[in-house]
Amino acid sequence: MAKIDVATRVTELAAPLLASQGMELVDLEYRREGRDMILRLFIDKNGGISLDDCAEVSRELSELLDVHDFIADHYTLEVSSPGLNRPLKKPADYERHIGRLVKVRTFELLADDEGNRRKTFLGELLGLADGVVAMRLNEGQTAHIPLEKVAKANLEFEF
Repeated sequence: MAKIDVATRVTELAAPLLASQGMELVDLEYRREGRDMILRLFIDKNGGISLDDCAEVSRELSELLDVHDFIADHYTLEVSSPGLNRPLKKPADYERHIGRLVKVRTFELLADDEGNRRKTFLGELLGLADGVVAMRLNEGQTAHIPLEKVAKANLEFEF
């Protein structure tokens, strides 16, 4: 089974399980690391994820995966928190984290509102409207980045 099919099927199984426990799937990876395949889920909930949360989801999801048995390769299941530098993947992530420090990397050079061209934008997230991420950059100017131009976006740890 192709990697994308595994990721899609695991997402379909994991989403209702996580929702029933007040959690969400932040990200999922299914990839080869060395000679092994790793199925890695990053989960979150309001107030954060505990080690017990990860262990419980791992146990329940493992049982579901055993019952459905659609992954042909031998794999290792890992369930963890997205960490301090949580990725922003879905539009709702951008709305939930308004006011937080974020780093956005784009696929190509884009100009901030003062014409400075760059691929990395660091600053306060102002929101997402009509598919455009708005930020107040650390240098003081603002930037408006089309969501389809975002290669990667993460929360940044604030000291």
